[in-house]
Amino acid sequence: MITIKRDLFKQIVKIIKNYDEIVIARHIGPDPDAIASQIALRDSIKATFPHKKVYAVGAGVYKFRYLGNLDKVDLKELKNALLIVLDVPNFIRVDGIEDLAYKAILKIDHHPAEDIIGTVDWTDEGKSSTCEMISELLLDTKLVLDTKIAENLYLGIVFDSDRFLLQNTSLETFNTVYRLLNQSRINFVSLYDNLYDRSINEEKFHAYLTNNLEISDNGMGFIHVTNDILEKYKVENSAVSNQVNNFFFINELICWMFVVYDEKNEIFKVNIRSRGPIINEIASKYNGGGHKYASGARLKKYQDVEKLHQELDRACAAYLKEQSN
Repeated sequence: MITIKRDLFKQIVKIIKNYDEIVIARHIGPDPDAIASQIALRDSIKATFPHKKVYAVGAGVYKFRYLGNLDKVDLKELKNALLIVLDVPNFIRVDGIEDLAYKAILKIDHHPAEDIIGTVDWTDEGKSSTCEMISELLLDTKLVLDTKIAENLYLGIVFDSDRFLLQNTSLETFNTVYRLLNQSRINFVSLYDNLYDRSINEEKFHAYLTNNLEISDNGMGFIHVTNDILEKYKVENSAVSNQVNNFFFINELICWMFVVYDEKNEIFKVNIRSRGPIINEIASKYNGGGHKYASGARLKKYQDVEKLHQELDRACAAYLKEQSN
């Protein structure tokens, strides 16, 4: 296993060396793991190979500005680019590469494999986060790992593992975090403010979600947050997805689904979590996907939201029946 990973890391470094134009992309609607891994890898490659043109692309999120800035670049001008795809398994969810004529793909991702297959491909759904994978890569190669890069990687791991509480956390996760902290000596406690500081409006909004979450007899939770509610509590629609992990330890819930309408893109954004039924296979039927117990979807019609809700409820019923046998 060690030899296989060593050979893979050699392939990754080699393909990076082979291209002087590199574009690093991740999924739409990014979370801290997606943006942190993207910016950390960009900054590491630029520090290691100063002559290379390396760009992190896609729409930014104001709330995550502490991780660093993304790049504005005319992708049509790039003639021989390597596309690095992080934290996303399917092309339909890759953000910001519409005008890029890339020559090869390097993929690093911890989601189950879908239609993106890299020229060099490191897909490992056993990892807690893409930041855990990038941390391993930098720790075990000569790619630069400085203080800011280490801070971003640590935050991405903490976010995607929900402070090491989720099932995607492994002994390897803790080992990688130990090595990252031991080498970088970052003050990780002070970093938590970036992830967990919130306004009183967000706390009141959390109370609204708790008070209005509908829970079926099968343990399926559902809430559709309208724009009127967002305006009432003075929060952005991203506040819905930011809250979804906070419901993991409610006894009556085994699966829950938060829905908000994105007026700009005219889609319903769905976040799903589970403590039992496998949900990514269901989400994939509805223009979505993700992990076995953490997935999402983007839907044009509310009727499809209802269908997804009903199918998840049936999955909860089947799970409960299986557990009782």
